[in-house]
Amino acid sequence: MPHGWIILDKPVGLGSTQAVAAVKRNLREAGHGKKVKVGHGGTLDPLASGVLPIALGEATKLTGRMLDASKTYLFTVRFGEETDTLDLEGKVIATSAVRPTWEMLDAVLPRFTGPIEQVPPAYSALKVDGERAYDLARAGHAVELKARNVTVFALTPLPFRGGVGGGGSRPQASLKGESPLPTPSPEGEAPLEEMTFEAHVSKGTYVRSLARDIAQALGSCGTVTLLRRVAAGPFALSNAISLDKLNEIGKGAPLEHILLPLEAGLDDIPAIDLDPEQARAVRQGRVLTGQAFEDGQYWAREGSVPVALVELSDGDVRVVRGFNLNDVAE
Repeated sequence: MPHGWIILDKPVGLGSTQAVAAVKRNLREAGHGKKVKVGHGGTLDPLASGVLPIALGEATKLTGRMLDASKTYLFTVRFGEETDTLDLEGKVIATSAVRPTWEMLDAVLPRFTGPIEQVPPAYSALKVDGERAYDLARAGHAVELKARNVTVFALTPLPFRGGVGGGGSRPQASLKGESPLPTPSPEGEAPLEEMTFEAHVSKGTYVRSLARDIAQALGSCGTVTLLRRVAAGPFALSNAISLDKLNEIGKGAPLEHILLPLEAGLDDIPAIDLDPEQARAVRQGRVLTGQAFEDGQYWAREGSVPVALVELSDGDVRVVRGFNLNDVAE
């Protein structure tokens, strides 16, 4: 049974559940049977594209951790219109003749960096009295969601391209997962029709709400016309494969060519090496004492085999999630 990660560069129009179904279908067609556990590490809207981590086998035990991880997005805001969904899927509910200048944009962006409070979109998967908010909104009900505290670690306008008047907002290198260059200050104060940003955000941040709030702070309104996730936790676009590449697995291409190991989902935390006796104790759920490491989360391994995700406190190592990979060998 395969264990590890397939990082899909999800195309626009495909839902996260559909992406998981595509992985399952290809695994069946490749002869891996129906018993492989598959799950995704963070929903990505159908109109969004980009990094969707899909876990196989024992890696599914880490999907909750992936949900809690920070994410990085590219998003384009078109000023002057706001839709009920805050993206191109919805109907226009507000318009504005105001188009911000670069100076105006530069003045408001600091308000949206660091800990902020935001109201999620009415069209979201959050539950209201047991019902999905988007189901209520589509049925014509007024949806009121409470503000939540989130963190925007970085918010960067991308470099201009093609002049100021058209917004110059098409992202350059970042679509390939590379970091954007510092944005030059354009000449003059021509109005911006749209602008693309790169945002590194915490769990629970809604980019559509962020776009709405930026536009409103500028005295205008806005709609997201492009949303692309370029990183999720330790995974980036450089790890991702296309849907076509995934479909090659069902046609006989080797799975190992696209499957990242389980521990790739733990690259952002350090490892602890265990001897065979310690590994046996951890697999049995016992606490290891007297370990000379700083407090925090680690992943424990025996040789090259992941044994467990563990928490270390005051020298004691306790299992958070154990991995049943006893028979795995490099």
